[in-house]
Amino acid sequence: VQLQASGGGLVQAGGSLRLSCAASGRTFRNYVVGWFRLAPGKERDFVAAIRWSGGTTYYADSVKGRFTISRDIDKNTVYLQMNSLKPEDTAVYYCAADRQVILSSTTRAGAYDAWGQGTLVTVSS
Repeated sequence: VQLQASGGGLVQAGGSLRLSCAASGRTFRNYVVGWFRLAPGKERDFVAAIRWSGGTTYYADSVKGRFTISRDIDKNTVYLQMNSLKPEDTAVYYCAADRQVILSSTTRAGAYDAWGQGTLVTVSS
């Protein structure tokens, strides 16, 4: 599956953005789709993930209550709604997908084979 991430931009602290991850080549059926972020000088961090079948969601503690991951089955797209953004949310955000992500590996970048190109989110203070 090929992934196309979009929706990044510049926003003030407290603002909102919605990222999109669209699939091409095949559908997301039976995939786990995750969002990770990479900030300067830091490691790639897990943000959120969703199981396409059933819609179970997972979140990093740092974004719980502020970010919401969802899917649109008809559009074969996963969204990351980001509210109450903070300067520390500034990063390049990547979507990733894989069909064989077991529960214990959901937050591990290495568990995902397909990656999008990344979209930059900048939150100003």
